[in-house]
Amino acid sequence: MSPIIQQLTQLKTNSRELSRLSDELRQQVLLDLARRLESCETNILAANQLDLAQMSLSDPKYDRLQLSAERIRGMAQDLRQVAGLTSPLGRILEQRDLANGLNLQKVAVPLGVVAVIYEARPNVTIDVFSLCFKAGNAVVLKGGSDAWHSNQKLVELIHASLIAHDLNPDLVYLMPPERAAVYELLNAVGLVDVCIPRGSQELIKFVRENAKIPVIETGAGIVHTYFDVSGDVVSAAKIIQNAKTRRVSVCNALDCLLVHAERLADLAQLVAPLANSQVLIYADAASYAVLAGVYPSELLQRATAESFGCEFLDYKLALKVVANVTEAIKHIQHYSSGHSEAILANDAATIEEFINQIDVAVVYVNASTAFTDGGEFGMGAEIGISTQKLHARGPMALPELTSYKWIVRGSGQIR
Repeated sequence: MSPIIQQLTQLKTNSRELSRLSDELRQQVLLDLARRLESCETNILAANQLDLAQMSLSDPKYDRLQLSAERIRGMAQDLRQVAGLTSPLGRILEQRDLANGLNLQKVAVPLGVVAVIYEARPNVTIDVFSLCFKAGNAVVLKGGSDAWHSNQKLVELIHASLIAHDLNPDLVYLMPPERAAVYELLNAVGLVDVCIPRGSQELIKFVRENAKIPVIETGAGIVHTYFDVSGDVVSAAKIIQNAKTRRVSVCNALDCLLVHAERLADLAQLVAPLANSQVLIYADAASYAVLAGVYPSELLQRATAESFGCEFLDYKLALKVVANVTEAIKHIQHYSSGHSEAILANDAATIEEFINQIDVAVVYVNASTAFTDGGEFGMGAEIGISTQKLHARGPMALPELTSYKWIVRGSGQIR
């Protein structure tokens, strides 16, 4: 038995003890960890610098990898928020009495062992632990090698908080950074209850194609915003800028802007704010003809087939002109990853058609896709954004980290 399988076997055994913990104790552990994060800020940043030193500043993942005093405080605040959330465990989801006198209850229980595979985002380490622990789950963390030193330091603090409350530190397992370790994880049938890949399309595709354990797909976002003939250009320009430039390295960042053909006269105004952030636009023929000589030439290129259906995670945007909402919907249906899509319009019928036809986790009307986030949805931190339909869809937080079991109480009934 390999060291990884040994660790996973022990983790599975330990996970059965978690359901016995009181919610008060879980709260105390999370609050203790929040204090440790803040008091160990210097050491965390030093570890993060070791990782940053090995990555180019021009790498789109650099922003995701980088920690700061502000981001560490934000992680601590998220811990406090999760600690204060109502526990999902033991909730009675359904209850009824049968004609034969049997009483049925459908009750929320932990998933068990939750594995999360993610890339260069050390904040995910804390988010995943806090939510899984609050929901009674043991955790397997497989972060990217880019964030190895940062993750090690954060897991060291997690273990310290568990030990301080007389809990087994082996409720959380940080896997080796080597990619080969992923194969053992994905084949750990019976030891891992669910695996959640959180990251690029490439990562999610790899997990989906190689996993023998259950998988919930999250993360990859090919995000579109459609500006309709009835849209308000002033409001839309602000929304588009926010969706694209607020933070380009996240999965809810805008990748493709679709513009109604009858609003080409407003196109320059619509994208003008993007130039201030040096956003490179890949424009189709119709939009290129309008923007040439208006939008900075060094930031304007002709779109190719590869420009569409791409998750840029960078200061880049595809732009396409469409004849109507029907064409916009068809384009989105073809290229969408099922994450977040938006319409900017004022015509009620058009809005309803878009909402009803767009089959994704989150649909926006006259708002930035930047809001697809567990914290913004009032869930505390998030485990990821599920882009599938089984078990969970959209931001995954505490309720989504539970399953359920049926409890049947009788008084001697036989069938």
